[in-house]
Amino acid sequence: MTSSHISTGKPDAAGLPSGAPGLAEIEAAAARLAGHAFLTPLLESAALNERIGGRVLIKAETLQRTGSFKFRGAFNKISQIPEAARGGGVIAYSSGNHAQGVAAAARLLGIAATIVMPADAPVIKIENTKALGAEVIFYDRHREAREEVAERLRAERKATLVRPYDDPDIIAGQGTCGLEIARQAEAAGAHLDAALVCCGGGGLISGTATALSSLSPGIAVYAVEPEGFDDTARSLAAGQRVTNDPAARSFCDALLAPTPGELTFSINRRLLAGGLGVGDQDVARAMNFAFRALKLVAEPGGAVALAALLAGKFDARDKTVAITLSGGNVDPATFARAIALPGAA
Repeated sequence: MTSSHISTGKPDAAGLPSGAPGLAEIEAAAARLAGHAFLTPLLESAALNERIGGRVLIKAETLQRTGSFKFRGAFNKISQIPEAARGGGVIAYSSGNHAQGVAAAARLLGIAATIVMPADAPVIKIENTKALGAEVIFYDRHREAREEVAERLRAERKATLVRPYDDPDIIAGQGTCGLEIARQAEAAGAHLDAALVCCGGGGLISGTATALSSLSPGIAVYAVEPEGFDDTARSLAAGQRVTNDPAARSFCDALLAPTPGELTFSINRRLLAGGLGVGDQDVARAMNFAFRALKLVAEPGGAVALAALLAGKFDARDKTVAITLSGGNVDPATFARAIALPGAA
C-alpha cells in the first residue's frame, strides 16, 4: 500500500476536541435534512469488486442535491441561523460545490446568498450557482485570499459567514454522509474494514469519520487527496497542520484548500488511519471508469477515492471498503477528455 500513513490505533470518536460535533449532533443534522437532502444510494459493482479483489461500496453523492455532498452541511448551518439575523443574508467562499450547496439551501430558506468564487472555477459551477439565485463575486485564487474578500463583504452587509468546512454545524451536516454509509452497509450485511473519503479542507472526512468511528467499530478511515495538495496526509505525519506549495496545481478544483482546517484537523488527527495521494492521470482514469462501468458522472475532486483504489494506493483485497464519490459537477470539456482516455476502464 502506497500512502502517507500514521497509526492512530483503534478509531474512537470519544475524546474529540472542544467544539467538535459528535454522533448526537450528526443525528440532529440528519433530522434537519430529512425531506431536503436526498438519501443517496450505497452502490456495488461486480466489475469493480472483481478488479479490486474485495468488496467496494460506493456512496454516490454525485446524486445528491446540487450534485455533491456540500448541500448537507450548508443546509444544516443555514437552517439554524436565527430569524433576526437572516436579513443580512449569507456569505460563502467556494470553488463551486459549497457555493451551490449554500445557494440552494439559502434559496429553500428564503435567504439571500453571496458567493466569493475563484475566477477560474469551472464554468458549470459558476452557472449553477447563479441559476440558484446567488450573487457571485470573483477573486484571483493565486493572488488574493478568499477569506479576506469574504470577511470584507460580511462586515459591509452584516451577513452570516458560512465557512466551507471549519465549522461544527458544517461538519455535522457532512457527517450525515457517514451516518448513512454505516446504516446502509449494515443493511447490506457488510462489515466495513475501511473507508476512503475525498478530502480538501476536511469537512466531509471529519464528519464522516466521526459517524463511522461510532457506528462501525474498528474501521480504518483514510483521507484521499490530489498529489501536491496532500496537506492532510502530511499534517497527520507531522502531527501539526502544514500548508501546500502555492505553486502546486491540480485539476481537482474541489480539493485545493491551502491547509487543513483547524477544527477539522483536530478531529482527523484523532480518527484517521492515514492519507493517500493520487495524481491527476489516476483521477482521470477513475472518472473514465465511473462513467463506463458505474454509469456515473464524477468530477475530478469527487473521484479521488475511487482513483486510490484503481491505482493500487490502497490494498482492498479480501476487505470490505466504502468510498465516497463525492461530486459530479464537471465541465463538459474536462469530462470529455477524461472519458476519451484509452484503456482507462
